[in-house]
Amino acid sequence: MSRSAPAPQSSAAAGFSTRQVHAGAVPDGAHGARVTPVHLSAGFVFDSFEHARERFAGEDEGYLYTRNGNPTTEEVERRIADLEGGAEAILVASGQAATASALLGIVQAGDRVLSSRRLYEGNRGLLVQNFGRLGIGVDFVDDAGDLEEWERRIGPDTRVLFGEPIPNPKNDLLDVPALAAIAHRHGLPFVVDNTLATPYLLRPIEHGADVVVHSTSKFLAGHGAALGGVIVDAGTFDWGARPALFPHLNQAERAFDGRSWAEQRGRRAFVSYTRDIVVSRLGPTPSPLNSFLLRQGIETLSLRVERHSSNALAVARFLERQSEVVSVDYSGLESSPSFALAQRLLPRGQGSVFSFTVAGGEAGAAAFIDAVELFSHMTHLGDVRSLVLHPASTTHAGRTPAERAAAGIHPGLLRLSIGIEDVDDLLRDLNRGLAAVRALAAEA
Repeated sequence: MSRSAPAPQSSAAAGFSTRQVHAGAVPDGAHGARVTPVHLSAGFVFDSFEHARERFAGEDEGYLYTRNGNPTTEEVERRIADLEGGAEAILVASGQAATASALLGIVQAGDRVLSSRRLYEGNRGLLVQNFGRLGIGVDFVDDAGDLEEWERRIGPDTRVLFGEPIPNPKNDLLDVPALAAIAHRHGLPFVVDNTLATPYLLRPIEHGADVVVHSTSKFLAGHGAALGGVIVDAGTFDWGARPALFPHLNQAERAFDGRSWAEQRGRRAFVSYTRDIVVSRLGPTPSPLNSFLLRQGIETLSLRVERHSSNALAVARFLERQSEVVSVDYSGLESSPSFALAQRLLPRGQGSVFSFTVAGGEAGAAAFIDAVELFSHMTHLGDVRSLVLHPASTTHAGRTPAERAAAGIHPGLLRLSIGIEDVDDLLRDLNRGLAAVRALAAEA
């Protein structure tokens, strides 16, 4: 949708931490405010009858309605696109809205998504239950590290590959460059959910990904206060190369002016269609206040994620040495099957969301959770506070025991999201939980 604003500040040659503060910012020419105000307005006034006509025709680059675009939100979109190395970003109301809208900008009834089986449970449910009702199929790759299986599972109806570079909750990494190469050999786009890595640790577009989504509610906002999601388009995939695969982008009758989206926008056909047709029509509009809070969070992203990651590595190494711990799933550990890939793709750090398994099964996990005091027991990730959750009885409770076992969600498995507290305090609290596991074992 058209916009009206001065040119944003340029940061092309600046470093990441500078860009997270300045990229996409537009000076407030009317009042001189250094920080773009929160534009809490549903709509925007037209100057005249003719002005309204021009704006709806796209001849005047102004704002129509906050569902289509908002000055506060647009600045955040520009900043995230810059940090991810993308051409354009679309901010939406939640991470689930981002994943759903991005994929609905690509697939339609009769198409299939090829995905890693190691996914955030909300993403898996979206693909199986919601997309299934719309006639969109999904095929899961059992071993995400088996590149031959990915290639083998691509069929005539496959339209997109999807995965999470750092999967939730097992932290078993996805080989983004290899999967991007496979997708492109078949003329297909590769969409990744980069929530747990953030663009500070990994920029998938630099490794060949075509579309990146985030739950901005997590690390990007960082403080557990505001929901949001974002879609970032690399602007490099040729949506017109195989028109039969993406008819909604290539058939003139599906567009407005007799020219298809691909003819009008070229390699930005997907992001234009997704913004103007999918997001605008389905309406997952972010509150401008949430956009403002997200922008505030992004300004300290590198500082927080660096601390998150260093704390997580220290915690993982500590847990690996404890007799009450059966296993630790963290790619920063030399014992992890993903360690070599982590050193190649995530040299700045391996994130702060991972799982570990305590002795005693579910009873051991319950004893641990009820004993800790500093860790918050809640369903969230990427908060400045450290969090703990038992997936088998919460996020994955709707799965059968066999499905949980296949996904590595064991009765004693706990998911951690490590915050930015002093690491000695975190270790002290973890010792409280482990002492409770020991006491339970002594009673048995």
